[in-house]
Amino acid sequence: MRVIFMGTPDFAVYSLKALITQHEVIAVVSQPDKPKGRGKKVVSTPVKEYALEQGIPVYQPEKARDPEFVALLQGLQPDVIAVTAFGQILPEDILNIPKYGCINVHGSLLPKYRGAAPMQWSIIDGEAVTGITTMFMAKGMDTGDMLLKAEVPIHPDDNFASVHEKMAEAGGNLLLETLAALQAGTVTRVPQDHEAATYAPMITKETGHIDWSKSAKEIINLMRGLDPTPGAYAMYEGEPLKLFKGEKANEEYAQGKMGEIVDVIKKGVVVKCGDGAVTITELQARGKKRMSADAYLRGNAMNKGVLLQ
Repeated sequence: MRVIFMGTPDFAVYSLKALITQHEVIAVVSQPDKPKGRGKKVVSTPVKEYALEQGIPVYQPEKARDPEFVALLQGLQPDVIAVTAFGQILPEDILNIPKYGCINVHGSLLPKYRGAAPMQWSIIDGEAVTGITTMFMAKGMDTGDMLLKAEVPIHPDDNFASVHEKMAEAGGNLLLETLAALQAGTVTRVPQDHEAATYAPMITKETGHIDWSKSAKEIINLMRGLDPTPGAYAMYEGEPLKLFKGEKANEEYAQGKMGEIVDVIKKGVVVKCGDGAVTITELQARGKKRMSADAYLRGNAMNKGVLLQ
């Protein structure tokens, strides 16, 4: 098949790698390059970098709905447009171009977790299973008819980084299965149950601000879902402290205010929360490297009675 691929971050590179093994990728579309880091150096998107390495033409429209860009895609005459984490909503003029339609690789088992951050929210919400859904793209956000699904387990020791890797690989494989089924005419369109839909909004810095009135499990899941970036955090003596790993503390820690450091032990810092306490075992202070709480405490004091806010 003649495929135009649209994608931007690392997650989408897996889909592109899969496509070029079985199909003719005639063009790649990615978000415009943006400045990053303290030096604000303009950096290419991961999808653009990989496409150029493979000798595939890359287009980076500011707005996909621009008439000149739509005309360009029409002139390429693709059989299908495959989309993985592109970052723009496509207008109907583009959705109607390919013979086989526009196929999206979405990082959840739709209709759950529509939106920008389905993987993070599935971990934050304590899900044991997530997955990939391929679907026909429609005018709304993640509302199109579903095609195929692949489940991906979320283990207790998984974080966003590990789930991201498993999901990216599954997405590439499922995209190939979907295109093969489309060509063979063996795939069935399944409308989504919009009443069962849930929303996974964009992750912001404030998403990671820990509410110590929540249970230890909820706090641990928040840390897992935002690990490695942007990281869950609390304020310790006026400075942000990123918290990456923890475990439910022994039942003995029942007293204290929410967010209070009720003990400092070899394993870490014990903090009062909604259903007892949570022991923070991996953290990062401002200006320092991420490290185990044990290593941090060997060189830095954290005092009982202080509130993490």
